[in-house]
Amino acid sequence: MQFFAAIQSGFRNYANFKGRADRASYWWWVLFSVLIQAAASWFGEAFANLVSVAVLLPSLAFAIRRMHDTNRSGWWILLPIVNLVFTLQRSQPSENRFGPPPPPRTVA
Repeated sequence: MQFFAAIQSGFRNYANFKGRADRASYWWWVLFSVLIQAAASWFGEAFANLVSVAVLLPSLAFAIRRMHDTNRSGWWILLPIVNLVFTLQRSQPSENRFGPPPPPRTVA
């Protein structure tokens, strides 16, 4: 998945805690979140806090869907080190208890 497609997916599914998110889209979203929060910090603390709140729910949803992609419960995001290890693992190529794998994205 490309960077902008992952960002669109994050905002389109900002409160979708069901389904799966592939590894590439999750890490593109993390990169976007870090960059946008770093840029927002230049405009003051209040604006940075507003941006942090704006990306909080989509980030949680993405992390939970990423856990689902590795066939684990979303509750694993509460354990930071374990969470990191699980997000780095490959996706399950076949359907699991959380549904089918995300469809491949094509560049238009």
